[in-house]
Amino acid sequence: MHRGMTTEPAAGTVEPAKPQRELRLLSVVAPALDEAETVVEFHRRMVEALEGIDFELIVVDDGSTDETPEVLRRTAATDPRLKVITLSRNFGHQAAITAGLDHAKGDAVAIIDSDLQDPPEVIPKLLARWREGVDVVYAVRTVRPGESRAKLATSRWFYRLFGRLAHIDLEQNAGDFRLFDRGALDALNSMRERNRFLRGMSVWIGFTQTAVPYERDPRYAGVTKYTPRRMVRFSLDAISSFSHVPLQLATGLGFLVSMAAFLGIPIAIARKLTGHSVPGVTTILLAVLLIGGIQLITVGLIGEYLGRVYDEVKHRPLYVVKDRLNTPARRPGPDDGPPG
Repeated sequence: MHRGMTTEPAAGTVEPAKPQRELRLLSVVAPALDEAETVVEFHRRMVEALEGIDFELIVVDDGSTDETPEVLRRTAATDPRLKVITLSRNFGHQAAITAGLDHAKGDAVAIIDSDLQDPPEVIPKLLARWREGVDVVYAVRTVRPGESRAKLATSRWFYRLFGRLAHIDLEQNAGDFRLFDRGALDALNSMRERNRFLRGMSVWIGFTQTAVPYERDPRYAGVTKYTPRRMVRFSLDAISSFSHVPLQLATGLGFLVSMAAFLGIPIAIARKLTGHSVPGVTTILLAVLLIGGIQLITVGLIGEYLGRVYDEVKHRPLYVVKDRLNTPARRPGPDDGPPG
Protein backbone atom coordinates (compact mmCIF):
# COMPACT_ATOMS: atom_id res chain seq x y z
CA MET A 1 0.00 0.00 0.00
CA HIS A 2 1.32 3.40 -0.90
CA ARG A 3 2.08 5.81 1.87
CA GLY A 4 -0.73 8.29 2.62
CA MET A 5 -3.51 6.12 1.18
CA THR A 6 -6.56 5.19 3.23
CA THR A 7 -8.71 2.10 3.03
CA GLU A 8 -12.49 1.86 3.17
CA PRO A 9 -14.07 -0.53 5.71
CA ALA A 10 -15.04 -3.89 4.27
CA ALA A 11 -18.64 -4.39 3.24
CA GLY A 12 -20.83 -5.48 6.12
CA THR A 13 -18.47 -4.21 8.83
CA VAL A 14 -19.64 -1.68 11.38
CA GLU A 15 -17.35 1.19 12.35
CA PRO A 16 -16.96 1.61 16.11
CA ALA A 17 -19.06 4.45 17.48
CA LYS A 18 -17.20 7.51 18.64
CA PRO A 19 -17.32 7.87 22.41
CA GLN A 20 -19.59 10.66 23.54
CA ARG A 21 -18.21 13.57 25.51
CA GLU A 22 -18.65 13.39 29.24
CA LEU A 23 -20.07 16.50 30.88
CA ARG A 24 -18.78 17.32 34.33
CA LEU A 25 -20.12 20.88 34.52
CA LEU A 26 -22.29 23.01 32.26
CA SER A 27 -21.97 26.79 32.47
CA VAL A 28 -24.85 28.98 31.33
CA VAL A 29 -24.08 32.69 30.81
CA ALA A 30 -26.97 35.17 30.76
CA PRO A 31 -26.65 38.98 30.58
CA ALA A 32 -29.36 40.98 32.33
CA LEU A 33 -30.32 44.64 32.09
CA ASP A 34 -33.39 45.89 33.97
CA GLU A 35 -34.98 42.42 34.08
CA ALA A 36 -36.39 42.52 37.64
CA GLU A 37 -39.71 41.09 36.43
CA THR A 38 -38.06 38.20 34.61
CA VAL A 39 -35.03 36.87 36.51
CA VAL A 40 -36.97 34.79 39.06
CA GLU A 41 -38.98 33.00 36.35
CA PHE A 42 -35.82 32.68 34.25
CA HIS A 43 -34.03 30.98 37.13
CA ARG A 44 -36.98 28.66 37.80
CA ARG A 45 -37.26 27.53 34.18
CA MET A 46 -33.50 27.08 33.91
CA VAL A 47 -33.45 24.81 36.97
CA GLU A 48 -36.31 22.73 35.55
CA ALA A 49 -34.78 22.53 32.07
CA LEU A 50 -31.39 21.36 33.42
CA GLU A 51 -32.68 18.88 35.98
CA GLY A 52 -30.17 16.06 36.42
CA ILE A 53 -27.30 18.13 34.96
CA ASP A 54 -24.52 19.65 37.05
CA PHE A 55 -24.58 23.30 36.05
CA GLU A 56 -23.76 26.84 37.08
CA LEU A 57 -25.92 29.77 36.00
CA ILE A 58 -23.87 32.96 35.61
CA VAL A 59 -26.08 36.04 35.38
CA VAL A 60 -24.24 39.25 34.56
CA ASP A 61 -26.04 42.40 35.72
CA ASP A 62 -25.03 44.99 33.13
CA GLY A 63 -25.61 48.09 35.24
CA SER A 64 -29.36 47.70 35.86
CA THR A 65 -31.20 50.71 37.27
CA ASP A 66 -34.28 48.83 38.53
CA GLU A 67 -34.61 46.15 41.24
CA THR A 68 -32.67 43.52 39.26
CA PRO A 69 -29.59 43.50 41.58
CA GLU A 70 -31.72 42.99 44.70
CA VAL A 71 -33.85 40.27 43.10
CA LEU A 72 -30.70 38.47 41.95
CA ARG A 73 -29.21 38.77 45.42
CA ARG A 74 -32.28 37.18 47.04
CA THR A 75 -32.41 34.39 44.47
CA ALA A 76 -28.69 33.65 44.75
CA ALA A 77 -29.06 33.28 48.52
CA THR A 78 -31.37 30.29 47.93
CA ASP A 79 -29.36 28.59 45.16
CA PRO A 80 -25.54 28.47 45.16
CA ARG A 81 -25.59 27.39 41.52
CA LEU A 82 -26.71 30.93 40.62
CA LYS A 83 -23.61 33.08 40.36
CA VAL A 84 -24.14 36.82 39.97
CA ILE A 85 -21.60 39.23 38.51
CA THR A 86 -22.51 42.89 38.85
CA LEU A 87 -20.74 45.32 36.55
CA SER A 88 -19.92 48.83 37.73
CA ARG A 89 -22.01 50.38 34.92
CA ASN A 90 -23.66 49.50 31.65
CA PHE A 91 -20.87 48.23 29.39
CA GLY A 92 -23.17 46.79 26.72
CA HIS A 93 -24.65 43.42 25.86
CA GLN A 94 -21.53 41.96 24.25
CA ALA A 95 -19.23 43.04 27.09
CA ALA A 96 -21.63 41.57 29.64
CA ILE A 97 -21.60 38.23 27.82
CA THR A 98 -17.80 38.40 27.71
CA ALA A 99 -17.68 38.91 31.49
CA GLY A 100 -19.77 35.79 31.98
CA LEU A 101 -17.67 33.75 29.56
CA ASP A 102 -14.50 34.81 31.39
CA HIS A 103 -15.90 33.42 34.65
CA ALA A 104 -17.40 30.20 33.21
CA LYS A 105 -15.74 26.99 34.37
CA GLY A 106 -17.78 24.35 32.54
CA ASP A 107 -16.70 21.79 29.95
CA ALA A 108 -19.51 23.23 27.82
CA VAL A 109 -20.71 26.84 28.03
CA ALA A 110 -24.05 28.16 26.76
CA ILE A 111 -25.04 31.78 26.10
CA ILE A 112 -28.68 32.77 26.50
CA ASP A 113 -30.51 36.05 27.13
CA SER A 114 -32.41 36.36 30.39
CA ASP A 115 -35.60 37.81 28.84
CA LEU A 116 -36.99 34.29 28.17
CA GLN A 117 -37.37 34.87 24.45
CA ASP A 118 -34.84 32.07 24.04
CA PRO A 119 -36.34 29.07 25.92
CA PRO A 120 -33.99 27.42 28.43
CA GLU A 121 -35.59 24.11 27.42
CA VAL A 122 -33.57 24.23 24.17
CA ILE A 123 -30.22 24.00 25.99
CA PRO A 124 -30.41 20.17 26.44
CA LYS A 125 -30.82 19.90 22.65
CA LEU A 126 -27.67 21.96 22.14
CA LEU A 127 -25.93 19.84 24.74
CA ALA A 128 -26.90 16.65 22.93
CA ARG A 129 -25.09 17.80 19.79
CA TRP A 130 -22.06 18.78 21.88
CA ARG A 131 -21.96 15.26 23.34
CA GLU A 132 -21.79 13.96 19.77
CA GLY A 133 -18.58 15.93 19.19
CA VAL A 134 -19.73 19.29 17.80
CA ASP A 135 -17.65 22.18 19.17
CA VAL A 136 -20.05 25.08 18.54
CA VAL A 137 -23.82 24.55 18.45
CA TYR A 138 -25.90 27.60 17.56
CA ALA A 139 -29.66 27.89 17.86
CA VAL A 140 -31.56 29.05 14.77
CA ARG A 141 -34.91 30.82 15.18
CA THR A 142 -37.68 29.41 12.99
CA VAL A 143 -40.37 31.63 14.54
CA ARG A 144 -39.79 35.16 15.88
CA PRO A 145 -43.02 36.44 17.50
CA GLY A 146 -43.27 40.01 18.73
CA GLU A 147 -40.79 41.42 16.22
CA SER A 148 -41.95 43.94 13.62
CA ARG A 149 -41.63 43.41 9.90
CA ALA A 150 -39.24 46.35 9.75
CA LYS A 151 -36.91 44.74 12.29
CA LEU A 152 -37.01 41.39 10.51
CA ALA A 153 -36.33 43.07 7.14
CA THR A 154 -33.41 45.14 8.43
CA SER A 155 -32.00 42.03 10.09
CA ARG A 156 -32.06 40.15 6.77
CA TRP A 157 -30.43 43.09 4.98
CA PHE A 158 -27.71 43.33 7.62
CA TYR A 159 -26.80 39.64 7.43
CA ARG A 160 -26.64 39.75 3.64
CA LEU A 161 -24.47 42.87 3.71
CA PHE A 162 -22.24 41.43 6.41
CA GLY A 163 -21.77 38.21 4.47
CA ARG A 164 -20.73 40.10 1.34
CA LEU A 165 -18.35 42.46 3.14
CA ALA A 166 -16.80 40.17 5.73
CA HIS A 167 -16.89 36.86 3.81
CA ILE A 168 -18.14 35.09 6.95
CA ASP A 169 -21.15 32.85 6.54
CA LEU A 170 -23.58 33.79 9.31
CA GLU A 171 -26.93 32.07 9.68
CA GLN A 172 -29.54 34.82 9.28
CA ASN A 173 -31.79 33.67 12.12
CA ALA A 174 -29.05 32.81 14.61
CA GLY A 175 -28.33 35.19 17.47
CA ASP A 176 -26.04 34.88 20.47
CA PHE A 177 -27.93 31.82 21.77
CA ARG A 178 -25.33 29.06 21.32
CA LEU A 179 -23.15 26.55 23.14
CA PHE A 180 -19.35 26.18 23.08
CA ASP A 181 -16.97 23.40 23.88
CA ARG A 182 -14.25 24.48 26.29
CA GLY A 183 -11.58 24.41 23.56
CA ALA A 184 -13.64 26.62 21.25
CA LEU A 185 -14.47 28.98 24.12
CA ASP A 186 -10.80 29.36 25.05
CA ALA A 187 -10.11 30.40 21.46
CA LEU A 188 -12.98 32.90 21.59
CA ASN A 189 -11.84 34.31 24.93
CA SER A 190 -8.37 34.95 23.51
CA MET A 191 -9.89 37.60 21.20
CA ARG A 192 -9.97 40.74 23.34
CA GLU A 193 -11.01 43.45 20.88
CA ARG A 194 -13.21 46.20 22.31
CA ASN A 195 -15.84 46.44 19.56
CA ARG A 196 -17.21 42.94 19.85
CA PHE A 197 -19.54 40.98 17.57
CA LEU A 198 -19.61 37.61 19.29
CA ARG A 199 -21.76 35.75 16.78
CA GLY A 200 -19.27 36.67 14.04
CA MET A 201 -16.29 35.89 16.26
CA SER A 202 -17.72 32.45 17.11
CA VAL A 203 -17.87 31.62 13.39
CA TRP A 204 -14.41 33.06 12.70
CA ILE A 205 -12.67 30.74 15.19
CA GLY A 206 -13.68 27.71 13.15
CA PHE A 207 -14.03 24.27 14.82
CA THR A 208 -16.95 21.99 14.00
CA GLN A 209 -20.26 23.88 14.05
CA THR A 210 -23.87 22.96 13.54
CA ALA A 211 -27.35 24.45 13.96
CA VAL A 212 -30.36 23.42 16.05
CA PRO A 213 -33.73 24.97 15.09
CA TYR A 214 -36.12 26.28 17.71
CA GLU A 215 -39.19 28.50 18.08
CA ARG A 216 -38.55 31.77 19.84
CA ASP A 217 -41.01 33.04 22.46
CA PRO A 218 -42.30 36.56 23.07
CA ARG A 219 -40.73 38.52 25.91
CA TYR A 220 -41.93 37.34 29.32
CA ALA A 221 -42.00 40.92 30.67
CA GLY A 222 -40.47 44.33 30.08
CA VAL A 223 -39.31 45.83 26.80
CA THR A 224 -36.37 45.20 24.49
CA LYS A 225 -33.15 47.03 25.30
CA TYR A 226 -32.04 47.05 21.65
CA THR A 227 -33.20 50.48 20.47
CA PRO A 228 -32.77 51.42 16.79
CA ARG A 229 -29.74 53.51 17.74
CA ARG A 230 -28.08 50.57 19.50
CA MET A 231 -28.86 48.31 16.57
CA VAL A 232 -27.18 50.73 14.15
CA ARG A 233 -24.15 50.99 16.44
CA PHE A 234 -24.03 47.20 16.75
CA SER A 235 -24.16 46.80 12.97
CA LEU A 236 -21.35 49.31 12.44
CA ASP A 237 -19.19 47.56 15.04
CA ALA A 238 -19.84 44.20 13.38
CA ILE A 239 -18.89 45.35 9.88
CA SER A 240 -15.86 47.39 10.93
CA SER A 241 -14.57 44.52 13.08
CA PHE A 242 -14.54 42.02 10.22
CA SER A 243 -14.17 43.97 6.98
CA HIS A 244 -12.02 46.68 5.37
CA VAL A 245 -14.31 46.86 2.34
CA PRO A 246 -15.80 50.26 3.31
CA LEU A 247 -12.32 51.77 3.23
CA GLN A 248 -11.66 50.13 -0.12
CA LEU A 249 -14.95 51.49 -1.47
CA ALA A 250 -13.96 54.98 -0.33
CA THR A 251 -10.66 54.61 -2.17
CA GLY A 252 -12.40 53.40 -5.31
CA LEU A 253 -14.87 56.29 -5.15
CA GLY A 254 -11.97 58.73 -4.92
CA PHE A 255 -10.37 57.21 -8.02
CA LEU A 256 -13.63 57.44 -9.97
CA VAL A 257 -14.10 61.12 -9.12
CA SER A 258 -10.47 61.86 -9.99
CA MET A 259 -10.81 60.09 -13.34
CA ALA A 260 -13.97 62.04 -14.13
CA ALA A 261 -12.15 65.29 -13.33
CA PHE A 262 -9.15 64.42 -15.49
CA LEU A 263 -11.40 63.44 -18.37
CA GLY A 264 -13.33 66.67 -17.99
CA ILE A 265 -10.24 68.91 -18.24
CA PRO A 266 -9.50 68.35 -21.97
CA ILE A 267 -13.22 68.57 -22.77
CA ALA A 268 -13.44 71.92 -21.01
CA ILE A 269 -10.33 73.20 -22.84
CA ALA A 270 -11.68 72.09 -26.20
CA ARG A 271 -15.02 73.80 -25.62
CA LYS A 272 -13.21 76.95 -24.52
CA LEU A 273 -11.06 77.02 -27.68
CA THR A 274 -14.06 76.47 -29.94
CA GLY A 275 -16.10 79.14 -28.15
CA HIS A 276 -18.78 76.74 -26.89
CA SER A 277 -18.14 77.16 -23.17
CA VAL A 278 -21.16 78.18 -21.11
CA PRO A 279 -20.28 80.24 -18.04
CA GLY A 280 -22.31 79.63 -14.88
CA VAL A 281 -22.07 79.33 -11.18
CA THR A 282 -24.41 76.34 -10.89
CA THR A 283 -22.02 73.89 -12.53
CA ILE A 284 -19.13 74.95 -10.35
CA LEU A 285 -21.27 74.87 -7.22
CA LEU A 286 -22.56 71.38 -7.93
CA ALA A 287 -19.04 70.12 -8.63
CA VAL A 288 -17.72 71.59 -5.39
CA LEU A 289 -20.60 70.14 -3.38
CA LEU A 290 -20.16 66.71 -5.00
CA ILE A 291 -16.43 66.53 -4.37
CA GLY A 292 -16.79 67.99 -0.88
CA GLY A 293 -19.48 65.47 0.01
CA ILE A 294 -17.37 62.56 -1.21
CA GLN A 295 -14.41 63.83 0.79
CA LEU A 296 -16.49 64.09 3.95
CA ILE A 297 -17.84 60.55 3.46
CA THR A 298 -14.39 59.07 2.98
CA VAL A 299 -12.94 61.03 5.91
CA GLY A 300 -15.85 59.80 8.03
CA LEU A 301 -15.15 56.19 7.08
CA ILE A 302 -11.49 56.61 7.93
CA GLY A 303 -12.50 58.22 11.21
CA GLU A 304 -14.69 55.24 12.14
CA TYR A 305 -11.79 52.85 11.75
CA LEU A 306 -9.34 55.24 13.38
CA GLY A 307 -11.66 55.56 16.39
CA ARG A 308 -11.64 51.78 16.80
CA VAL A 309 -7.85 51.72 16.60
CA TYR A 310 -7.80 54.41 19.30
CA ASP A 311 -10.06 52.28 21.50
CA GLU A 312 -7.73 49.31 21.09
CA VAL A 313 -4.46 51.11 21.86
CA LYS A 314 -5.85 52.56 25.11
CA HIS A 315 -6.05 49.00 26.50
CA ARG A 316 -8.93 49.80 28.80
CA PRO A 317 -10.70 46.79 30.33
CA LEU A 318 -13.68 45.35 28.51
CA TYR A 319 -15.69 45.60 31.73
CA VAL A 320 -15.26 46.40 35.42
CA VAL A 321 -16.78 44.12 38.06
CA LYS A 322 -18.43 45.83 41.01
CA ASP A 323 -19.61 42.78 42.97
CA ARG A 324 -19.82 38.99 42.84
CA LEU A 325 -22.15 36.50 44.48
CA ASN A 326 -21.50 32.76 44.87
CA THR A 327 -18.34 33.00 42.76
CA PRO A 328 -14.74 33.76 43.72
CA ALA A 329 -12.81 36.45 41.93
CA ARG A 330 -11.10 35.02 38.88
CA ARG A 331 -7.47 35.79 38.26
CA PRO A 332 -7.58 38.87 36.03
CA GLY A 333 -6.05 38.76 32.58
CA PRO A 334 -3.90 41.50 31.03
CA ASP A 335 -6.92 43.58 30.03
CA ASP A 336 -9.79 42.51 32.27
CA GLY A 337 -9.80 45.30 34.82
CA PRO A 338 -9.91 45.07 38.61
CA PRO A 339 -11.56 42.09 40.29
CA GLY A 340 -14.24 44.23 41.91
